[in-house]
Amino acid sequence: MKLGVTLPVTGSCQCGNVTYIADEAPLASLACHCIECQKLSASVYSTVLIFKTESIKFSGELKTWERSSESGRRNVAYFCPNCGNRIYHFDPDNPLLTRLKSGTLDSQEIPPPQINQWTSRKPSWVKISENLLSYSESMSPEERKQLVGIGYSPTN
Repeated sequence: MKLGVTLPVTGSCQCGNVTYIADEAPLASLACHCIECQKLSASVYSTVLIFKTESIKFSGELKTWERSSESGRRNVAYFCPNCGNRIYHFDPDNPLLTRLKSGTLDSQEIPPPQINQWTSRKPSWVKISENLLSYSESMSPEERKQLVGIGYSPTN
């Protein structure tokens, strides 16, 4: 799936102490409606761009916080210790992919989500286009792998 982004992709936290640059376009764009993402975004969902980990370079100090996701996957959150802005999520069991928080892009034009997951957790008033792939819960490891073209399970 091609996303209309200008290369290189750049971004930062709110205070600018953490920056990043990606020399490849994201593999996919995803909106997650799970309860944890609602809390993270202080809104009704959170959006991420999925990149090959090797294509992104981060600068500046990052801190981490880890939790299990609702699907049972490990979720390590990387954030700026100064402003607290979440920059990306990483699953140590799948080191090939990084889920970059879309709102940290320098570009005003954030690629629209191609997929919605955990729609069973969204508020009833949130409407999702019928043209988008939607999952009541999380995608399976096989569906993730098919989406981005590389391993997305502990066995890769």
